[in-house]
Amino acid sequence: MEIEKMFQGMDYVYEVYKEMSFSRAAKNLYISQPSLSAAVKKVESQIGFPIFDRSSNPIRLTEPGKEYIRSAERIMEVEHGFQNYVNDMQGLKSGGIAIGGTNLFVSYVLPPLLSRFTENFPMLHVNLVEASTSELEEKLSSGALDLMIDSQSMDSVVFEKKFFCEEHLLLVVPKSLRSNEKVEKYALTISDIKANRHLDADVLPVPLEHFREDCFLLLKSGNDTRNRAEKICRKSGHFYPRARLELDQQITAYNLSRYGMGISFNGDILIRHMPDDGSLVYYKLGYPDAVRNVNFYYKRNRYITKMVSAFLNLI
Repeated sequence: MEIEKMFQGMDYVYEVYKEMSFSRAAKNLYISQPSLSAAVKKVESQIGFPIFDRSSNPIRLTEPGKEYIRSAERIMEVEHGFQNYVNDMQGLKSGGIAIGGTNLFVSYVLPPLLSRFTENFPMLHVNLVEASTSELEEKLSSGALDLMIDSQSMDSVVFEKKFFCEEHLLLVVPKSLRSNEKVEKYALTISDIKANRHLDADVLPVPLEHFREDCFLLLKSGNDTRNRAEKICRKSGHFYPRARLELDQQITAYNLSRYGMGISFNGDILIRHMPDDGSLVYYKLGYPDAVRNVNFYYKRNRYITKMVSAFLNLI
C-alpha cells in the first residue's frame, strides 16, 4: 500500500469533512458532485476503509476517517510551514496571513489593525475568519489559522499568546428600569465609558443586589462572559441572574438592552463603538472577574513567518 496515493485526494476529502456535505464541498471546489464522490471513493479504496458514514444525515466521519483527517491536518501543517518558509526567503513582498476572531473582534478591533498593516504590505493576502471561540481554537490548532484574537484563556501547553489590551465588563441597564432609581449615584453615561471614567479609582462599583429582581440577557452557557457574569452576581449581589434570553453575541445582548428587554454584561471594547441614543445606563463592576485580557494566540512550536511576526510587532 503506497502512502502517497492515500493522500493524493486529501484536499477533496478535507473539504467534504469541513462542510460535512458532498454538495456544498463540490460547490466550493468548483467541480460536480459525482466527480467529487468518485475522488473520495478512490481515496477510500486506497486505504481500504470508508472515510465517511453516508448513512447518517448529515454525514459523519468513521473511526478510520477521523484518523485520516488527523494525518491530513499534520501533512497540511507541514506543507503550510514550508510555504511560509519559501515566502520568507522571498521577503515580505507576497504571501498571506489568516487571522480569526469572534464577531466582536472582527467587527471592531481587527479592521483598524489590518488597515494599518496592509498599508505597509499591499501585496499581502488577508484571510479573515469570523467564528465562535471553540471553532477558532480548532482552526488554530489544525494550522488553518495563523493567529486568533480572543478574551478567553487558552491552553498554554498548546498555544502561545501576545497581550493586546484589557477589557472591562460593565453592567448595561435599560434607562426605563425602576431599579436605576436606587443607584443613581453609581450611574455612568456612554460618554463616560468612551472617556474611560469607569477606570478611575474614585468611580465606585454598583451594588448588584438592587438588580436581583430584574431580567437579564445572558450569553449561552459555557461562554466566558456568561461565566464571569454569574460569578459577579453571586459574589457581589448574592443572587443568580434570571435569564430572559440566552444569546450568542455581546452585540445582540447590547441591542436588546437598548430596547428595554433586560440587563446585559458588555465589555468596554464594544460599548466604545456604540452610538449614544440615551437609552441605557452603565455601571462599573467591582470584582476581578470583570477584567480580562485580550490576547493574540498562535500555536506553540509552529514556524512563525516574518509576516506573522510583523503583525505581532505592529500590535
